[in-house]
Amino acid sequence: MPPSRFAVPAEVPGLAARRIAADIVDGVLHKHRTLDDQLDGSGAHPGLKTLADRDRALMRRLVSTILRRLGTLGHVLSRLLDKGIPSDAPRAQSALLIGAAQILWMDVPDHAAVDLSVRLVQSDRRAARYAGLVNAVLRRCAREGQGLIDEISMQTLDLPPWMLARWNAHYGEATARDMALALGHEPSLDLTVKSDPAQWASRLHGETLPTGTVRMLLHGSVTMLPGFAEGQWWVQDAAAALPARLFGDVKGKSIADLCAAPGGKTAQLAHAGAHVTAVDRSPARVARLRDNLTRLALQAETVVADAAEWPAEAATFDGILIDAPCTSTGTIRRHPDVAWLRQESDIAALVTLQQRLLRKSVSLLKPGGTLVYCTCSLEPEEGEHAIAALLASESDLRRAPVEKSEVTGLDDIITADGDLRTLPSHLPNADPRLGGLDGFYAARLVKS
Repeated sequence: MPPSRFAVPAEVPGLAARRIAADIVDGVLHKHRTLDDQLDGSGAHPGLKTLADRDRALMRRLVSTILRRLGTLGHVLSRLLDKGIPSDAPRAQSALLIGAAQILWMDVPDHAAVDLSVRLVQSDRRAARYAGLVNAVLRRCAREGQGLIDEISMQTLDLPPWMLARWNAHYGEATARDMALALGHEPSLDLTVKSDPAQWASRLHGETLPTGTVRMLLHGSVTMLPGFAEGQWWVQDAAAALPARLFGDVKGKSIADLCAAPGGKTAQLAHAGAHVTAVDRSPARVARLRDNLTRLALQAETVVADAAEWPAEAATFDGILIDAPCTSTGTIRRHPDVAWLRQESDIAALVTLQQRLLRKSVSLLKPGGTLVYCTCSLEPEEGEHAIAALLASESDLRRAPVEKSEVTGLDDIITADGDLRTLPSHLPNADPRLGGLDGFYAARLVKS
């Protein structure tokens, strides 16, 4: 009897990528797991190992599109469903989101998007009875979905209401709307290069930003790009590359980089000639930092410790850099899950930790030394308010305002107090994929 009688039927192409995307979206929305946890490391989805590179890229784009456009997707689907999205079958919800995201924003034929979402539902015991519903709703989405989006084009549904309300209050409604719209686009890849940004921009078919960062659109794997294996650059958002530069000339100086992993700022300081001590509480993240330094052929001392409790000798360092743990709301353009995992109630506990780190840093700093504090948060409590509180309690600290010459071409990121505040809507570009910055705050203080 021919062996083919017993062969397992081949799975429909693309279904595995969509099944894994559904699992990961469910992990974010219902199990409160971060994308990083589900995509990399020991907690990564086991099915990722079986995906070809093309399917892996499709899966990532599906997940990020859904999380970026979650509010708009909810609006569209609610208009197409008489009784709302089924709550008793998570796979039906995921299948509707996946199908609608493809129809509305991705270069996937409508019939394929509908068919694969129906198959996704049919393969789940609890959701199978909704196959007809998913089919009908997604067919209507293909006909009517764009019109439903046009009805709310100026609204900002793709952020949690609490977050949008805070941004409206702090930045003004017009700026908050521009920020929200900027977050709807998949961002570019930003690289910090060791030397000759213009040459690397040419080799990588990108462009050089005023700050010296090389920005490009990524097609394929980062590790396959020219210069990666040789350690000529590292991935780092253009805004994240600014705080380390506020120290000026660091050659021969001792700098402690607190909460350092994955190590982009450590690499900047080490490459500039500083003697860097990189501290992070996570052994796994420190191991990753060491791997990055090895690839880049850069040297730094690494310490696994809670920076706030680190038993280092007082007044030891010429400079301290704190990239403090925060709500990370400034990174939503690169980590769209943050919008749906964070709560407003998270801010207070993080502010307490940030103040502990700041006080510890002051004790480690030599007289005349420089403290640079930064967070990738758009919330004022974690930025402007944190520094105001520190200056009010520490009489031997003074602000050293950032000069326009230090942020060539980006004058509008300097605040009235002389600190840095970047927004997702900064650095606009005709191609929105090549515009924007992560939301960062940074202040430079000097100890008298």
